[in-house]
Amino acid sequence: MAEIKKTAAKKPTDKKSGAAKPADKKANKRGAARLAAVQALYQMDIGGAGINDIFAEFESHWLGNEVEGDQYLPAEEAFFRDIVAGVLRDQNKLDPLIDDALSKGWPLARIEAILRAVMRAGAYELEHRKDIPARVIVSEYVDVAHAFVEGDETGMVNAVLDQIARQFRAEEFSRG
Repeated sequence: MAEIKKTAAKKPTDKKSGAAKPADKKANKRGAARLAAVQALYQMDIGGAGINDIFAEFESHWLGNEVEGDQYLPAEEAFFRDIVAGVLRDQNKLDPLIDDALSKGWPLARIEAILRAVMRAGAYELEHRKDIPARVIVSEYVDVAHAFVEGDETGMVNAVLDQIARQFRAEEFSRG
């Protein structure tokens, strides 16, 4: 069973001075949005919170704010909302795709809730965000998984999302 680690999309710091580095690049904001979306999806899965409550909580208390002494990176709010709302809207379609990509005997229902959130968000982006290369999406969600779990679970996330990417984006992989 995976051990969940507390994590935050924190601002990077300079190793010598300890001062916060500027983190306003679009990629950093999207990475923070992905991490926040996974956290929101996890919270909704475990706690049963509704989407409007989640949006209000994350946008007012988490994204770009300091929480319990940790400074969270600013996130691209529209991107965050797109992932969360899209996963909820398409979950009945995404879950069977993930189930098919998982090893036999390991249905999605047996997977840790945080990993379900990671794979659902990744699968959603692979299907709907054609403006982002598939390999980037897979890599980003493997990084998100690393923030929460250690060991073989991140390899499983990589394998599942790679298989789904090849279904939705075969042309990207045929080019090399």
